[in-house]
Parts: sequence; structure tokens; C-alpha cells
Amino acid sequence: MAVLREVLDQLTTRGELFTAEGEQRVRCHACAHRCLLKPGQRGICKVRFNQDGELRVPFGYVLSAQTDPIEKKPFAHFYPGSDALTFGMVGCNFQCDFCQNWVSAQALREPLARISAEHLQPVSPQQLVHFARHSGAQAVVSSYNEPLITSEWAAAIFKEARQAGLKTAYVSNGFATRETLDYLLPYLDAYKIDLKCMREDGYRELGGRLQDVLDTIQRATELGLWVEVVTLVIPGFNDSAEELWDLSRFLVSVSRDIPWHVTAFHPDYHRLQTQATPASALQRAAEIGEEAGLRYVYAGNLPGKVGSLENTHCPQCHARLITRRGYTLEEYSLTAAGACPHCGAQIAGVWTKNPAEVRLGGWGLPRRVQF
Repeated sequence: MAVLREVLDQLTTRGELFTAEGEQRVRCHACAHRCLLKPGQRGICKVRFNQDGELRVPFGYVLSAQTDPIEKKPFAHFYPGSDALTFGMVGCNFQCDFCQNWVSAQALREPLARISAEHLQPVSPQQLVHFARHSGAQAVVSSYNEPLITSEWAAAIFKEARQAGLKTAYVSNGFATRETLDYLLPYLDAYKIDLKCMREDGYRELGGRLQDVLDTIQRATELGLWVEVVTLVIPGFNDSAEELWDLSRFLVSVSRDIPWHVTAFHPDYHRLQTQATPASALQRAAEIGEEAGLRYVYAGNLPGKVGSLENTHCPQCHARLITRRGYTLEEYSLTAAGACPHCGAQIAGVWTKNPAEVRLGGWGLPRRVQF
């Protein structure tokens, strides 16, 4: 782990999301922890640190990068049927005991991760975007670890991606700041946010604060980013009817058009004694979301077991517009204007202008990138 940290410290650049606080201290603004760092001190994320009064931040490498369906992020209303080049680094500003990407997210805290310096791939933004274009991807996505703590790196890649005509997205825990959202806005199209529960004590357990995540959902929507929200439904942690009602009502208060994904937990990392989420729990959560007034509610991670909750329906005439099974589209009938062909209602989202080119059927294996 010490060797990994030494190598990671070399793969850094001067940060942009910080302010000088005097006596060589810096205040990091990448996430809502807003760490105040003395020289030699690291942030909660472990990858942003003060070096002689300058904030150093991750840059110039990926731990993993691969092209796979946008539905896997998951996005349901952002270019469905397309591929995305997804890249990730090391580190996280939370410590969720159920993390399903813990090997990369917790590599600097968790000896079991067994990530070594040899797993890191030095790469330039231009190389990543070149691969995305030649692999047929329509979007470039920052994910796997927490994107907020590597925002300078993502912005550099997204600038290149935008120039190449590609869309961009974050898959994040949403523990953002106003400064980071404003910094990303010129280069970011979509933001998938995990809303992990609706209790402050639940977020304290994970290492964050609920209100900051709620503020991010509100502000990202107001800024015009396309926002989708995911809740991993964990038995005994966040699956009570009361909590799901609170969550649904909050989303409705922001926008009824926010797609809400309720996804199935499976035992992982340090939460191995909790049972996997049954399909019935996802269906119950989805019913609450729909009854609260959300127009687009989806259930994931259990393909073929959640009835029509993988599909997109018109909220006005209820016609089925997109049929899905897992990450595969079986039917797509939206118009080029993103409207229902039956009643003409506009469907909220970011849609292709060429519906005939939407990929239906299998998508093959993920294409991992080696540089």
C-alpha cells in the first residue's frame, strides 16, 4: 500500500479546486468535506494532499477503463442503446461497508484490495478520447471510484471529449460542492447520483452528510445537467416504507421527471451478513416512487424478475416505449424528437436524433482498454 501511494503521488498535478488559507494551508473544495490541509496532510479521500502549500490532485492515469452499455451506469434516459467509455482512478471520500467497487475505491485504506502500482495505466486525455471514438462510444463517463475527488482529471478528459462530439457523465455519490459543479458545468452533460438513504445517521455511518447530497441533486437539476438517481435498496438499512416515501417525495419536489432507479443489493465487502435484496422489495419501492408522483421509476440488477420495471412507459398514455432486459434494449419507439409516437407527449431525457440507429439485442462483452 505504501508503494502504491508513492506511485500515485507522482501521478498528480496542481489542483484547481482549492483556496489558500495562510500558513501554507489549503482548503480543498472538490467535495463537501472541504478538508483544510496543512503541508504534508491528506484529505479524507487520501488522494488529494498538500505539498508545500500547493494542493496536489490525481492526474494522468487510469486504474481501469472499458467500453460497455450506458444502461450499466445506470442511465435510462441518456442515449439508451449506446456505449460509453468508462474510466476510473483510485480513492473515495466515503467508506461504505457495502461498496461494490471497493477494490478501487478503498485501495488506500483496505489491504484486501491488493491493488499494486503495476495496475495503474499512465494515459493522456487525448488517448482516452481516441479510444472512445474508435470503439464507437457516444459518451465518456467517470466512475468506479468517486469522480468528485478526481474532477481536474475528468475535466481535462471531458474537454477533449466535447471537442470530439462525445457526451460526458459522472457516476457519483453526489457529495459535491457548488464550486465543483460550477467547475464541471462547461464540460458535463449528465450526472447519476447515488441517494443512499434519507437519514443523517445513515450518512454519518458512510462518512458523509445527507443534506449535501440533497443539495447536489437540487443544484445539478437547476444547472440543466441531466440527472438520474439510484438507490441501492439494502434490507435493514434503507428499505423501510417511511424512508422510501421520504426519498420519493424529495425527488418529486425537485422534479417529477428525474428517473429513479431502485437496485438490488448483494452481499459484498464488509456487509456480508445482510441478505440480498429480493425482487419484491424493489417492486414495493418502485410502487412508492410511482405513487409519490415520479414519472419514471426503474428496478435494476434483477433482469427478468421485476415485471415491467425495466421498461420506459409514456407517463401520459402509458404506452411502452423502450423494452429492456438487463443492459439490452429489445424495443425502442421514441421519435427523433424524444416524444411518444402514440400521443405526442415529450419524454424527459437526452435522446438520439436517429432512432433507427439505436442498437437492439445483445451488446457483446465489455471492451477493456490497455494503453
